[in-house]
Amino acid sequence: MSASSTRRGAAHATRSATELLASMRFAIALLTVISIASVIGTVLKQHEPVGNYVNQFGPFWAQLFLALGLNAVYSAWWFLLILAFLVVSTSLCIARHAPKYLRDIRNYKENIRVQNLQAFGLKAQGPLAVETPEAAATRIGRMLAGGGWKVRLQRRELPEGGAGVMVAAKAGAANKLGYIAAHSAIVLVCLGGLLDGDLMVRAQMWFGGKTPYAGAGLAADVPAQHRLSLRNPTFRGNLMVAEGTQSSTAILTQSDGVLLQELPFAVELKKFTVDYYSTGMPRLFASDVVIHDLIDGSTTPARIEVNHPYSYRGIEIYQSSFDDGGSHLQLRARAFAPGARDFQVQGVVGGAARIDAAEVGRPLTLEFAGLRVINVENMDAEGGSGADVRKVNLRGSIESHLGAGNKTARPSTLRNVGPSFSYKLRDAAGQAREYNNYMLPVDMGDGQPMYLLGVRDTPAEAFRYLRVPVDHEGGMDGFLRLRQALADARLRELAVRRYAAAAVEDSHGALAGQLAESAQRALAMYAGSADAKGGLPAISQFIENNVPQAERERAGEVLIRILSGALYELMQITRERAGLAPLAPDAQTQAFMAQAMLSLSDAQFYPAPVVFELADFKQVQASVFQVARAPGKKVVYLGCALLIVGVFSMLYIRERRLWVWLAPAGGGAQATMAMSSNRRTIDGGREFCDLRDKLIGPPPTEDKHEHGSDDHHAQ
Repeated sequence: MSASSTRRGAAHATRSATELLASMRFAIALLTVISIASVIGTVLKQHEPVGNYVNQFGPFWAQLFLALGLNAVYSAWWFLLILAFLVVSTSLCIARHAPKYLRDIRNYKENIRVQNLQAFGLKAQGPLAVETPEAAATRIGRMLAGGGWKVRLQRRELPEGGAGVMVAAKAGAANKLGYIAAHSAIVLVCLGGLLDGDLMVRAQMWFGGKTPYAGAGLAADVPAQHRLSLRNPTFRGNLMVAEGTQSSTAILTQSDGVLLQELPFAVELKKFTVDYYSTGMPRLFASDVVIHDLIDGSTTPARIEVNHPYSYRGIEIYQSSFDDGGSHLQLRARAFAPGARDFQVQGVVGGAARIDAAEVGRPLTLEFAGLRVINVENMDAEGGSGADVRKVNLRGSIESHLGAGNKTARPSTLRNVGPSFSYKLRDAAGQAREYNNYMLPVDMGDGQPMYLLGVRDTPAEAFRYLRVPVDHEGGMDGFLRLRQALADARLRELAVRRYAAAAVEDSHGALAGQLAESAQRALAMYAGSADAKGGLPAISQFIENNVPQAERERAGEVLIRILSGALYELMQITRERAGLAPLAPDAQTQAFMAQAMLSLSDAQFYPAPVVFELADFKQVQASVFQVARAPGKKVVYLGCALLIVGVFSMLYIRERRLWVWLAPAGGGAQATMAMSSNRRTIDGGREFCDLRDKLIGPPPTEDKHEHGSDDHHAQ
């Protein structure tokens, strides 16, 4: 193959590639892919931990999403590549068409042939008996110029002698400028997106040796290859500052770790303020900060609120959210299972404490997860009053897990149920469950306050709540004593004897013995053992296995009545041993014992050996800021302005061109008039008729048929 053939082949390939990149179909295809990717980025939570995707979608789909970069769509290499191709495609389109449009704007097309005017849909003819072509052209030109048209006159010599004048006018040339502005806006917006995206950060990772950090520890101990310099031209990260502390390092979350961005200043949080709506949602949160300049040592006080960022040294500081800044918790552990004992522990949210096997029966690690001082919950039994924007229905959540209590019909309103705290208990194998307990008892609407003890196995699950009734002294000691006594066979036997003696007169000794035997068996089944679960399910299973179906309802009522009486006596024994007065057989005692029976049945599914109570706390709040250096922001703003101008120009400005040929005829002139427009509208036809009447006069015959003919042509 010769060198010239090779050059021709290369030139042909270049032209083909350019034609493809500059084509409308290619640009539309790119916009379609970008739109689909943007939908995915909106629906799928971005920059979440890998475990969250595995829990929500499963290992296969989570791995596929991570491989495609769908967990970080807007910083994925393929998304940035599509944006770059869209910039190239639109730029080539502008480069190809803009010169032609600019030439067309300057061109009046006064060289049009007279015969061609007859081919226009909007056309008219008429004599001008008292004006020469030059005088008529001057008059028409002035009238058009006064109406906002740009006019050019061209004198043409005629073969038969004399001269005619072509009046060429145009209006609405900004329509083509709108095309250029709209396409330029797309380029600017995409360029701004590339500048403010992760392109610069990824470039430093690809060519500067920067890698995400996946470890733990203090920020000061992170090596230099995981840090971005102060000269980084664009970034967007989070900065969390606790009250009374300061920070100068932002965190840029990546799919496989984090990058640390050094800032030229440190933000010190003096005070964090948060106000709530009646629904419990934050109404306003703001931070009073002091900015310490690390370059010149100056300090600047500032207040940062939501939607009111603060700019310093070209970096915008936004109020993003808030978090716990390391609140101090004092917890009291209550023995809940055999082998555990009461003790106290204290720690800081985010920290951990070691629990010895001597205290709970096996070694555990207590991790302090969080503290919420305000919990406004919807206690409406029907599922909410409609005012709670979070759609929280604490009652429905509790009654659907671990609780067998009756639902009440009396509605409740939104109510602050007090502080709650969450923690994790991690065993020696590294497995952990998360717990969430309320500090104060919660009245569910039936008059019996209860402590709510929540537990869940994974973060993807909702909390399941164990309801512990409040005893007559206002705590959970009575319930815990009853649970411990239920596990003691000797105390169960003593309670059964007391129950049988109180239920049967002394003269019916045989009946008392049978009742005691039934009560002993029911209480033992309810208490359970190491080999079998107890509670109400055990009673139900016993009835199904040993009682004919026709007699099960009656047998169940009898067993529940016997079980209630035995538990009541067991409760009285625990109070005697604790030095407390016996319970009076009133409505309060009855409500407590009814809920205690249900809670004892559910307690066998509570997996922790101890229950933690929040004895005291000292809240320390933290403010989460988003810090961003966004040089492309102004570029995007300019692009948006051009897009608005361009779209409105193309939609609402009609490009129109008008020609009037004036040829000598007798002592005057003969006018031939035509008009074109880039859009055919009803207004265009009316405008042409008005111009015709003003410039060359109405048609000679003003009958209905001719007007209809003109209007038809105008359409």
